[in-house]
Amino acid sequence: MNKLFQSNRIQLRSLSEEDATSFSKWSEDGDYLRGLDTDFAKPRNTEFYKNQIQSFEDSADMIQFGIYVPQDQLLIGFISLHSIEWNNQIASMAIGIGEAEYRKNGYGSEAIQLLLKYAFYELNLHKVELDVISNNDTAIFCYRKNGFETEGVAKEAIRRDNQRFDKIYMGILARNWKETKPE
Repeated sequence: MNKLFQSNRIQLRSLSEEDATSFSKWSEDGDYLRGLDTDFAKPRNTEFYKNQIQSFEDSADMIQFGIYVPQDQLLIGFISLHSIEWNNQIASMAIGIGEAEYRKNGYGSEAIQLLLKYAFYELNLHKVELDVISNNDTAIFCYRKNGFETEGVAKEAIRRDNQRFDKIYMGILARNWKETKPE
């Protein structure tokens, strides 16, 4: 079996409208939302996520996967390539582990490795980049562990809880990932 979309513990699959219920539940978790995005946290209903999932399926510059635990058929999060510039072979990455009990257990790293393999081998991208808030130590550690390097910092660009945080820009080139990828 081709392991393009599967690792030891997870599988990347397309999202369905039924998955919108999980996304709506996760949107009520402030820690999840605040680690995911620099926008303000806002719970959303299932209908919102159904529409969003459909729009992602129709997008030419975005590819989104659900992160599933195959033995339970449980959706635990998502990972995506967005803002894809096909002519420049560059995409931005986003990831979120919505099920709290699956955070900080290596599931995100497995998903990132699968996505990078897909990005560099299947899509022939040259670079994958992302941004992260400087107070998200868990995510920064995960990204560095998977080969991402800091490329820039927007000083005090994010305001949370009446404090200012930097926005860190990170990236990985295909050649660097191929040299350092875990086996």
